[in-house]
Amino acid sequence: MRLVLIIAAILSAAPVHVFAQTAKVKNTVVFQEPERFAGWPANNGIWSWGDEIVVGFTLGYYKKNPTGGHDIDRDQPSVPRQARSMDGGETWVVERPSYIDKNGNQNKLQKLDKPIDFSNPDLAVRFTKSQFHYSLDRCLTWNGPYELPVYGRPNLLCRTDYIVEGKNRLTAFIAAAKETGGEGQPLCIRTLDGGMTWNLVGWIGNQPPAAYGYAIMPATVRIGKTGYLSMIRRGGIFDGKKRWWIEPFVSPDDGKSWYLLKEPQIENSGNPATLTRLKNGKLAMTYGWRRAPYGIRGRISDDDGQTWSREFILRDDASSWDIGYPRSIQRADGKMVTIYYYHNDEQPQRFIGCTIWDPAQFER
Repeated sequence: MRLVLIIAAILSAAPVHVFAQTAKVKNTVVFQEPERFAGWPANNGIWSWGDEIVVGFTLGYYKKNPTGGHDIDRDQPSVPRQARSMDGGETWVVERPSYIDKNGNQNKLQKLDKPIDFSNPDLAVRFTKSQFHYSLDRCLTWNGPYELPVYGRPNLLCRTDYIVEGKNRLTAFIAAAKETGGEGQPLCIRTLDGGMTWNLVGWIGNQPPAAYGYAIMPATVRIGKTGYLSMIRRGGIFDGKKRWWIEPFVSPDDGKSWYLLKEPQIENSGNPATLTRLKNGKLAMTYGWRRAPYGIRGRISDDDGQTWSREFILRDDASSWDIGYPRSIQRADGKMVTIYYYHNDEQPQRFIGCTIWDPAQFER
């Protein structure tokens, strides 16, 4: 009954237009190196154990793009990297993940020969493209990659978004290519046998148009005993003009069916959100803001997403739209740690940044 009321409340909610000014935050640098391009934490994943945090990112080479796109040199290799903090995001050490060798070559595809124990307290699972890896030692060593079924689509477009729901049960929220190829439509998948098999639970929303339009990069939390709330990154054409935004979907039945909600519809010009369930039960949402003033923003909900706080600014000093893709966790003292890629006048090349902030500043 509660979930029904949540759906009704969100469907009738009024838009939130006013945002708070920047509050007191602390910014640190996860990785920065001259002539390098570091980006896209949301394409990789974040995992935490108290004040120990690991975040993945992509490392390439910097090259100014004359057309205004990403300033990365596509003629040079890009490789996965992960950064580890042992002090809640204050300092970081960059590591080469064990699933690639020193030349940047990924391990060969493997076959899972026994169930994964998802109840292991040191577990981390990473989803990428049409594969997944797992670690049982806090990302020090990774097993995999293992192949996922593509559910009748050309391929999958996975990023890491999952919820552990038992020793053998894990539910993941990913995206698949459209039937005609290209990005993309989100879906909910689940394993009940420790990753040996994966079943389609339900598609999230309608398949976007073949010509242009995408729905990708879910960010999901559990709502009650049988519900999920997921923020989806969207793109489409309206009246001949391209538009990019974030929108929420809710499932009342463990991921089988999904319903689009009216709020919050976030017009941020194309950047994924991240949702975090706080220790006090509230929800924190952060996302990149690819409209001037460029930066990182967020909102808080104290009622499972029925309503949200005013939009707040974590930072707004970026030099262009080529930023964001955040992932956030809550550390042991209750403060949030938000990781993203960024650049500004002081640091013009793309670096991985970190903002440490107190969600209590933004509670209503």
